[in-house]
Amino acid sequence: MRLLAWLLLLACAGCAATPASPKPVWRADWVTPASPDTFTEYRVFESAHAGGRVSFHLLLPREYGRQAERRFPVLYWLHGSGGGGAGVSVLAQSFTEAMTRGLMPPVIVVFPNGLANGMYCDWKDGSVLGERVFIDDLIPHVDASFRTIASRDGRIVEGFSMGGYGAGRFGFKFPGLFCGVSMMAAGPVQRDFTYAPRGERLREELLAQVYGGDLAYFREVSPWHLAELNAARLRSGLAIRMAIGSRDLTLPANEALHKHLESLGIPHEYSVLPGLGHDPIRVMPALGEERWAWYRRVWAGVAGGEKG
Repeated sequence: MRLLAWLLLLACAGCAATPASPKPVWRADWVTPASPDTFTEYRVFESAHAGGRVSFHLLLPREYGRQAERRFPVLYWLHGSGGGGAGVSVLAQSFTEAMTRGLMPPVIVVFPNGLANGMYCDWKDGSVLGERVFIDDLIPHVDASFRTIASRDGRIVEGFSMGGYGAGRFGFKFPGLFCGVSMMAAGPVQRDFTYAPRGERLREELLAQVYGGDLAYFREVSPWHLAELNAARLRSGLAIRMAIGSRDLTLPANEALHKHLESLGIPHEYSVLPGLGHDPIRVMPALGEERWAWYRRVWAGVAGGEKG
């Protein structure tokens, strides 16, 4: 009887200690391991808004070491959820080959650390300041440390999935900082965060952790709303492209954002790639020559850019 009582007590204690739906607690891992590739350099800098060191990867074109007085445009490439370490090598190799073949101008490519689920925004509770780290700390650090074209004409921001969402956020909110915004299979770009085609549980966790459970805050910081706020500025001079696979579950949300931009009179390019799902390894190559021609057009006449 005594043993049975202890077992019942332990069972009840275990039930009490495990809530049905625990609030997620995601670590802000601002310093990630270095990629094993041979194309990029691993860098760490001090970030005031992260309260310490933040890592990123850097790809320098071969011309950087050969032309000591030359300045280069910068492509900020934002990874998707889960962290982008595994994809750095593949992307860096593709950019290196494209520059070697003359498909895109020689540029510096920066792969920021956006955290596994950072959403490239300032969290409502202030515990993570992803936007401030990128805008106020990383960009000035890159411009101060490398020979960049440190102006709007010298910067493009691009990303896939969460990174596409971040690219839209940054480009639409700060059109004075970027000349181009490229959103690959971006998400979540729906007007309201009341549904998530790629997972309800993740939606609930993101809403709770990043946006403080506040749908109004999600809307306030979303690319959808930022496009409305800055529509007049976005109509003049900012190159915007969107691309997504026809079998991607986030296609309806991207289609809605595309139509929203049209309704606001904001010029942009929009491509639906047949037969593809939410797969960065296949989506970007599926753009073909246009993948690289877009960079040439946006950077036409700027540090090796050419008209295309």
